Amino acid sequence: MGKLSDYKKKKDFLVCVDSDGCAMDTMDIKHIRCFGPCMVKEWRLEEWKEEILTRWNEINLYTMTRGINRFKALSMILKEISEKYISIEDLDILTEWVENSKELSNDALQKAIDERESICLKKALSWSKAVNSSINKLPEEEKLPFEGVKEALAYAHKTADVAIVSSANLDAVMEEWERFGLIPYTDIVLAQDSGSKAFCIGELLKAGYEKNHVIMCGDAPGDLDAAKKNGVFYYPILVKKEKESWEEFMEEGFSHLKDGTYKGEYQEKKIGEFLKNLGG
Repeated sequence: MGKLSDYKKKKDFLVCVDSDGCAMDTMDIKHIRCFGPCMVKEWRLEEWKEEILTRWNEINLYTMTRGINRFKALSMILKEISEKYISIEDLDILTEWVENSKELSNDALQKAIDERESICLKKALSWSKAVNSSINKLPEEEKLPFEGVKEALAYAHKTADVAIVSSANLDAVMEEWERFGLIPYTDIVLAQDSGSKAFCIGELLKAGYEKNHVIMCGDAPGDLDAAKKNGVFYYPILVKKEKESWEEFMEEGFSHLKDGTYKGEYQEKKIGEFLKNLGG
């Protein structure tokens, strides 16, 4: 799909789309079946499993921290676990890394481990690798796009460039989008290795788009923040209302973008719906 540095604008409009939890119905299953259970196993938290898994899902799926980086979520919940259930060894070292590292990835964590002996950093990396392995083993038939995604992207792609802007693993994004025939409706795939969503949108803007011709479709506060940082529009895919959200994008949202009426009342209405949906 080409590199970000080589990207060329083809059309006047640009639609940026997040993957997990926005286009692909993969966010719930990954957290409920992989992230949370792998954490319980890694830190031997079986005694409080039910409460801890409920809290993990609240943090990552159903509140304003939805879509948070995995290591930020881990640091957050381990602090709570350490205060409420059992002391977590070396937690301050993990917290410090999460707060100060320029990159929060397995590779960056491995470098930190090479520089500093820490049981918590090692366990965090072991957990993260176990999560990736667990996600890879999920049945393909359970990782599906939301209803209406293909139709909406095909419709938008007729008059707009489409960029995947995701913080997920590149290989996973490519595999999922190719399997369901979504890649033909995209022009570039930007994932975890390309940088933050805000950075990616900023780089795409350098191709020559007017800011009021660019929209970010997302399901999490990080997507809204990335749009705001770049002065572009935001279209929310609402949790548990994904099908309806994509239908409205195709029937109404994209038209507002094209005819110059997205700014103001419609944008404010959509952001209000988004915040209410996540209890913000």
